[in-house]
Parts: sequence; C-alpha cells; structure tokens
Amino acid sequence: MSGGRPVPLWSGSRQEAPPGLTAIVCGGGLAGLAAATVLAERGVPVTVIEAENELGGRLRTWPVALPDGSVLGMERGFHAFFRQYYNLRALLRRIDPDLSRLTPLRDYPVLGPGGLVQSFEDLPTRVPANFFAIVRRADTFRWRDLLRVNGRAALEMLRYSSDRTYARFDGRTAREYLDSLNFPPAARRMLFDVFSHSFFNPEEKMSAADLLMMFHYYFLANEEGLVFDVLDDTFERSLLTPLRDYLEARGVNFELGRRVTALSPAARSIEGSVPGGAQRDGWRVSHQATDGMGSSREQDADLVVLGLNVSALRALVEASPAAGDPPWRSRVDSLSETSPFAVWRMWLDRPTAEGRAAFVGTAGFPLLDNISLYHLFEAESSEWAARTGGSVIELHAYGMPEHSTEAEIRTAMLAGLHELIPESRDAGLVHEEFFIERDCPAFPPGGHAQRPGVETPEPGLALAGDFVRMDFPTALMERATASGFLAASVLLRPHGVSPEPLQSVARKGPLA
Repeated sequence: MSGGRPVPLWSGSRQEAPPGLTAIVCGGGLAGLAAATVLAERGVPVTVIEAENELGGRLRTWPVALPDGSVLGMERGFHAFFRQYYNLRALLRRIDPDLSRLTPLRDYPVLGPGGLVQSFEDLPTRVPANFFAIVRRADTFRWRDLLRVNGRAALEMLRYSSDRTYARFDGRTAREYLDSLNFPPAARRMLFDVFSHSFFNPEEKMSAADLLMMFHYYFLANEEGLVFDVLDDTFERSLLTPLRDYLEARGVNFELGRRVTALSPAARSIEGSVPGGAQRDGWRVSHQATDGMGSSREQDADLVVLGLNVSALRALVEASPAAGDPPWRSRVDSLSETSPFAVWRMWLDRPTAEGRAAFVGTAGFPLLDNISLYHLFEAESSEWAARTGGSVIELHAYGMPEHSTEAEIRTAMLAGLHELIPESRDAGLVHEEFFIERDCPAFPPGGHAQRPGVETPEPGLALAGDFVRMDFPTALMERATASGFLAASVLLRPHGVSPEPLQSVARKGPLA
C-alpha cells in the first residue's frame, strides 16, 4: 500500500488524559470500539454499553446450529476491507500488527446476463489510466460510445471538491446524474449500477453529490487499486474477540445486552489534579437490559460518545431533552434509514466449481447484487466445507423496493444464483439463514447540509457512526472507524491531549 494523506488536525500538548476523566461509549460497533480504543489508550477509564449480546454492530457474529450438529458463526453480510481504509487498518493493527488476517482477493468480477464479465484485477491506480483501462476491458462499451457520452457531466467525477460538489449536486438524485452521463444501458449496469447499489441507497433516493464523493473515494482518488481484502475467519474470531481482549487489558468495561435510554446533565467532581474537588459538567447515562428482565441503572461520566445507529440515536435524543440545542436536535431528527436489504446464506451439500471467484458483483439480475463463496476465504466455512464436501454461499440484495416480499426476493435471488453458478441448481440445502434488515443510513438529496458531524453543541458529548458528516472523503466501515477516532479526539481536545492521526485519499479531484 502506498499510504494515505494525513487529515489536518489540531496539535495537543500531552499524550495522556489528565487524571479523573471517565468516559461512556454508547454502542459497540466499529465506531464505538474505535472511540473506546483511543480513549483507553490515552488513559481514560471507559465503559462500552451495547444493546446486543455481541459486539460489532453490523459486524457482529452470532451462533447458528446446523442439522449435522455444527455450531457456526452467522453475520449480517459480507464486508470488503478496501486498501484505502487507512483508519480501519490502523485499528486492526492494534491486534494484528502485520495485518496477517487480511486475505487479498485477486479480483471481484462483475457478472452480467449472457456471460458478461467486468474485471478489476491489476488496474492502474492513477487517473486517467485507470478509467481507460476499465473502458478497454468492458464488453459493454466501445470507444465509439465515447462520442455519445456527456463529457461535461462525466468530468464532474474528476472535479470533486466537497464544497463545490455538494453545492451543485446535493439537490439532485444519483439516478439523475447517472442518466445525464448517457452511457449505453448495458455499460451503465456493469460499470455504475453495481457500484451505486453497494451503498445500500437506491439511486432515485440517493444524493448525486454523495455518489460523486464515492466515485472519488473508491476509484478516482484511490491509489491502492479497486481490489480489496477479506478477513480470514468470522468477524468474531478474527476481529471482535481479539479487540475486546485488547481493550479489556486497558481497563475497558463492557455492558452487553443493555440499551441506553436517556442522557441528562450530571455534575462531576474533579479529583486529583484540581484542588478543592471543583465541579464540572458531565453526563448521566441511563440504560436498561434489552430483554426487559434487569433493572434500569444510571452511570455518570465526563465524556460520552454516541456510536449508535440512526434509529437508536434519534430515539435517545428524543428521550433526552437536555441533550443539544434545538438546531442540533433537528439535525439528528432529520436522519433516516435507507431501503431494506436482504442476506441469504446457504450451506449446500456439494462444492462449487474450481476457479470460482470468492466474491462477485452482479448486474442485470433483479434483487441480487452480489454472491460470496464463504468456503473460499473464511476459515470456519472452509473447515465445514472440507469436512462435509459442501459449500457456503451468501447472496445479498441492497436498496430493495419497499413492497418486496420474502417470496419475491428468494425467487429472484435464486434465479440469479442458478444462472451464474449453475452447479448450485442440483445442490441440496443443508441449512439456510435468511433475513431482511433496515438500519443502514440514508443519504438523500439535499441532506448533506443538515447532517450532523462528530462535534455537538454540548461539552463532553460527541457522535460517531457511518452516517455522520465528515470533512474528508470516507464511507461505510471506514467512516465509522474514522468518526470514532475523531469523536474521542474531539472530547479530549479541551484537555490538551494530542488527537489520533487520521488518513484519507486526496481531498480533491485532479480537475477540481
């Protein structure tokens, strides 16, 4: 990896937090764990409160029992660890300094009807060489098609600049922008639709400015290439348990299966460094058992990070009238979730054919966006497949229409799987896990200016998550991690503590 560009931050006069500070992190996903890491490393006692019984948020793993007696880990879906996820990789290095648990994929081809294939293997990493290499490989695009492309609209990808791009394009939908490019329909499906669907937001409900930021971050400003890595085992075994061990060794306490229900101001007594036991502002965090069996408890802390998903954050702020001023509370209330997504993992009784890619995107198949062959990269699935002679396949559908029924989703997904992996047609189903979720953040047209950032109007209170507004290009797991690092640093800034370094890609396109 060539390394990222440092994000400009403030300077601090000390590496350790002053004695007496305490912190509570609400939410045990990547954002909360990243914040807890920085706070604990700076010497702050931290309590992490998580509503689920497992850590990880959208990376959490839970056990499922198969008919053969195997108990295996199930997750909320495949996650790609792109090589420009500099901050997420910095978090991983706490438990895996050489990143030995990340397995590189050679390619993640996009497959379309009739045998169409778009490969991303060994692409140049510089503009415009990467763009021309993609076009040269595309079966659905010919050089003469360039004459019909709207060059002015296409150049906006190279002109990305946060202020200009959001001012000009945040009021438009991603679909309107993609329509304006005038790409051939098949080429658009293979080159753009797969990419835009990966952010869970349907094109007709997503900001064109956010889509342009994604193009910039993942492709045009990314010097690491478009191929990504995967963890070599379940998230629990390869990431979450080691990270929990790392944090507990630094004094972090975990309260799992408890939901934060309210925040209120609390006077905190400064001990140690401030004479006379002076008072300062702090927060009282109320939380109760998720299953309703335990009693409600209250804990006080000087610093609080809200690393919750959108719906949990809205509910908490609504139940906490003293948290934030009216404009900020309105910003939080404006947040929303995008369309539902579906995950279908199948344990089959026979293997897939030799030479299959571990992960493929799909284009032109309704309600099927990608296929993951877990037995080709995840140790637990590989062990099960070797023992039984079977395979483990996961299908995803993102940004589904609101009216989609489970029967419709299953039928469409299975049709795509059978066309693209024909040997799956005659396989017997040993076990399956199917679910539909709706908790990923929406990035609607016109929403950027209203979106809250990491800082809040309240001293000692910060936000973190993949929905927050950031001043540098970032997305998905990387945005969650970077915002967690930044939230902890913002809370420690009044105490003179040096911030956690952050990195990203170039902040502007070459023609900005």
